[in-house]
Amino acid sequence: KDTIAVKYPAIIMSISQISETLFILAIPFFMKRFGIKRVMLMSMFAWVLRFGLFGYGNPGDGLWMIILSCIVYGMAFDFFNISGSLFIEGQTSPKIRASAQGLFMMMTNGFGAIIGSMASGYIIDLFFTNPDKTLQWKNIWLSFAGYSLVVAILFMILFKDEKPKYNEEDRTGVGALA
Repeated sequence: KDTIAVKYPAIIMSISQISETLFILAIPFFMKRFGIKRVMLMSMFAWVLRFGLFGYGNPGDGLWMIILSCIVYGMAFDFFNISGSLFIEGQTSPKIRASAQGLFMMMTNGFGAIIGSMASGYIIDLFFTNPDKTLQWKNIWLSFAGYSLVVAILFMILFKDEKPKYNEEDRTGVGALA
């Protein structure tokens, strides 16, 4: 097709970067108003919405869904990574905080991304690849949305929104020196 999304994909993808910038600025407002657990849940449900929009969107008359999914990406990515980092910060002592933050990033954006990519590739090959090797993209994205929904529900049930174990003074390291 000769659509804007096909001709200029970089412009469409840039919407995600703009969204990230705007949502990262909104995090303090959301954290203060809703707390870490709800902000993390917002991010997880944003992933569900993003994948669902990809499932039904297309470069033609469904372009609005692709654009909306790019906008939702900012919330999905930033809210999870930043609120997760803030949770780690509040739950760890200053002595191990840097290691805990590194472990969180390694598990989510390192090993988590690698293992997730490998597992999703295997699942796509096994369940969503036609005999002629074409892919069932709608079903792929909807399965990702379903998986994200299950993770969000489990998180909602199992995650305990504990108060930070270390107060602001301890987090700056000033209290530890006094």
